[in-house]
Amino acid sequence: MERLRRKIDDFLIEWKQSKDKLPLIIKGARQIGKTDSIENFAKNNYKYFVEINFALQPEYKTIFDNGFDVDVIISNISMINPNFIFKPKETLIFFDELQDCINCATSLKAFNIDNRFDVICSGSMMGINYNEIESNSVGNKQDYTMYSMDFEEFLWAKGYKETQIEELYICMKECRPLTNTQFDVMMKNFKDYMVLGGMPAIVSKYIKNKNFSGILSMQEQILKDYEEDIAKYANGFDKARILNAYRKVAVFLGNENKKFQISKLGEGARNREYRGITDWLSDAGIINVSYCMEECSLPLKGNYNPDNYRLYFSDTGLLIASLDDEAQDDLRKNQNFNTYKGAIYENIVSDMLVKEGYNLYFYKNTKGTIEMDFFIRDKDSLIPVEVKANDNSTLSLKKLIESNNYKDIKYGIKLCNKNIGFNGKFYTFPYFMTFLLKRYIRETK
Repeated sequence: MERLRRKIDDFLIEWKQSKDKLPLIIKGARQIGKTDSIENFAKNNYKYFVEINFALQPEYKTIFDNGFDVDVIISNISMINPNFIFKPKETLIFFDELQDCINCATSLKAFNIDNRFDVICSGSMMGINYNEIESNSVGNKQDYTMYSMDFEEFLWAKGYKETQIEELYICMKECRPLTNTQFDVMMKNFKDYMVLGGMPAIVSKYIKNKNFSGILSMQEQILKDYEEDIAKYANGFDKARILNAYRKVAVFLGNENKKFQISKLGEGARNREYRGITDWLSDAGIINVSYCMEECSLPLKGNYNPDNYRLYFSDTGLLIASLDDEAQDDLRKNQNFNTYKGAIYENIVSDMLVKEGYNLYFYKNTKGTIEMDFFIRDKDSLIPVEVKANDNSTLSLKKLIESNNYKDIKYGIKLCNKNIGFNGKFYTFPYFMTFLLKRYIRETK
């Protein structure tokens, strides 16, 4: 089967062509396609490729024992494998599973100054204090965060052309409803994507078989693999607490307010005992964190409560795979996504927003009379984004737009199972168009 096209492919080519390129660190959760993408890039763009996996080849961890001079490092690598060829400007060096050899990050300064070889590092960042890597290589590396496949990449995998995706965007830009065929077909694709998620191996199996056979077992195995990785890499933290928090993400999403509450993780659980655990799971690429805003005003950063947050799975297919058997059957047979108190639609939108480059924020006032799922912004205004699992009223959205108390809010966005529209106060878009939101805001507002 033909390899799945990924957005990182174009980024890597741009990186290679850059005059001032720095060693690159590609971060992201396990099994999202990092290694495959880098190997494919190397095959098509370099004459020689040196690939070292610190997890599978621990003997290479010693290559930095004699210091960080590039010639010494290359000599040590060649001693272990004399078949590697190091030719300036024609060799890509790929250090995989960086989290198993943190010394590698310190070498990036030397490789950058030396400038004979292109260098890429990759890893899941599980258990790593990334500030340590930053201090060891500040100014000598470039970071790229990779995610599982987004909805646009899923459409590419299904054979859709960029011109067809552009037609969707033009309708969005012109605030013109999609045709019935466009809407119905894209909603069907989107519901399939929600069940599948964006793990490349899972998408490939679905494309090949044209059905969901075997998908659940693959997803459940990924969930188990994450648990094993937590047990392996959770140094300095209480592994039991991280596993406990990880296993409860779906539970809290099923609650009415969806707030992740440390006190409910177990008897006597306290915030101070779990401090850092949310960051650990987020850095590992497993979950996305949405913080509650103190006020509905700009700026977004610095205007939130770090102790009031919701956690979402970074891949909605894994959320669905974590649900009980009855919910599984309902979702897969009937595609009844309205269950689970709207959490599935919220999770997929959170995932899509993060993959667009947004940080996640929500709002709930102390009286509970106004609640908003997400916020983004344009140049001048704060934009509330409401996600509706069904077509009930949008009282909170109307209050935020109409009230004089929220001067940074000029209009809003409603994401639901309805066609494109605008009522003078907020825009309505079908869920699946979330992946176009950032471009839409940039080009029209």
